[in-house]
Amino acid sequence: MPRERPPRQGNLARSLPLPRLAEPATSPGMFEISTHLVLLLMLAAFSAGVVDSIAGGGGLISMPALLLAGASPVEALATNKLQGTFGSGTALIAYARAGQVRPGEQWGMAVIAALAGAGGALAASLIPVEVLRWTMPVVLIGVALFFALKPGLTDAPRAARMRPAVFGLTLVPAIGAYDGIFGPGAGSFYMLGFVLLAGYGLLKATAHTKMLNFASNLGSLLIFVAAGDIWWLVGLAMAAAQSTGAALGARLAVRVGAGLIKPLLVVVSGGMALRLLWQALAG
Repeated sequence: MPRERPPRQGNLARSLPLPRLAEPATSPGMFEISTHLVLLLMLAAFSAGVVDSIAGGGGLISMPALLLAGASPVEALATNKLQGTFGSGTALIAYARAGQVRPGEQWGMAVIAALAGAGGALAASLIPVEVLRWTMPVVLIGVALFFALKPGLTDAPRAARMRPAVFGLTLVPAIGAYDGIFGPGAGSFYMLGFVLLAGYGLLKATAHTKMLNFASNLGSLLIFVAAGDIWWLVGLAMAAAQSTGAALGARLAVRVGAGLIKPLLVVVSGGMALRLLWQALAG
């Protein structure tokens, strides 16, 4: 039976105003919760994997599902990081096999993202909740408008506006830390940086985003492992489903390219903004 913990302060995801479908751990089965809820969580994780591998934002599907299944906010955040790490890793492998990214060329940025993700998770209690409640929806609306209205966003590369070293030492740690503190939208922010500053086309930006997303997820996950807040059996079951969805989503993105990535980015970013605004108003 998982332990009930009072929500910790300082992280928006730890104070989500959602009802529960069930109290945790009333089932005598192998999982921390009843099997039928695990199956529903796996379905949510599969959907999150498809969306996240293309446009980011899968956590806005899996996190509320975990909370509704009875996880405390911190358990939901930690378990979501576990399954999300598997999903981003699977998407990275799929894009690498398709020749869209060379992971060996991103190791430096990945290490920075992992360290920033771990630092963000450690510093989460220091960040005022209200800062994220109201600023992140505005930023995500800006991301959605950029991808919706910016002409010429295709898979073709364009001139870079920032050197890789500067990109890796400024934008990567900033987004990585945000991923550790909160998370939703981190993939969209990485992608925006690759398109706007690094000059990548949409498909290449999507592929390169996964390496950094995986790294910052992994860094923050290690902090949650040390804290002991993860539903391991549920998280691993969700990880299997998330990985399956991520592999499918990556294949679709490679096949269709910007024609799929751009509209899904607009929808996901706008949906995340509306979701976060609702949480802010309800909280």
